[in-house]
Amino acid sequence: MADPAADHVNTPEEELEVEANYKPPPEKTIEQILEADKEDESLRKYKETLLGEAKAGAIVVEPDDPRKVIVKKLALCVTDRPDMELDLTGDLTQLKKQSFVIKEGVSYKIRIDFIVQREIVHGLKYVQKTYRLGVPVDRMTHMVGSYPPKSEIQSYTTPSEDAPAGVMARGSYTVNSLFTDDDKHEHLKWEWSFDIKKDWKE
Repeated sequence: MADPAADHVNTPEEELEVEANYKPPPEKTIEQILEADKEDESLRKYKETLLGEAKAGAIVVEPDDPRKVIVKKLALCVTDRPDMELDLTGDLTQLKKQSFVIKEGVSYKIRIDFIVQREIVHGLKYVQKTYRLGVPVDRMTHMVGSYPPKSEIQSYTTPSEDAPAGVMARGSYTVNSLFTDDDKHEHLKWEWSFDIKKDWKE
């Protein structure tokens, strides 16, 4: 949703080059992580602290859902305003029927709420492509990180972005969002929309 000329926008060639040069580490289970270097007492305690309740065994928050990552919610966060939220647990096709209204030029963050269960997830990424009238105008890729399973919801918040401003920037935008990881597992893919307007109540 940022200005197309913003610094974080890379060319497809640059993005492919970065991805081609990056080799994710081999995936390890909780048991393998705890077993490695177990003779080092301080390292063992550090890893147990890091993994928290996961060391006690597989944490399963939603037994009927086989996924390791369950994305619950996307929120647009603007200082001094209520969060604008998308429920990602229902029919995702309905999300396109509702649209956020964003005041032009405002600074915002995106928060993703998710559950990690069963195993550690390595190298989570949030990828967002923004379109206007079918033409791509912005792409963001945020490295979310690696997360152990936990019984409570975990969150990632992007750095601040500035919404486009000016008469030419106003209008409707469509966003394709993807929550993925180093192994290219698509944990959730969804489409949503927003309108840039001169003011919040226009």
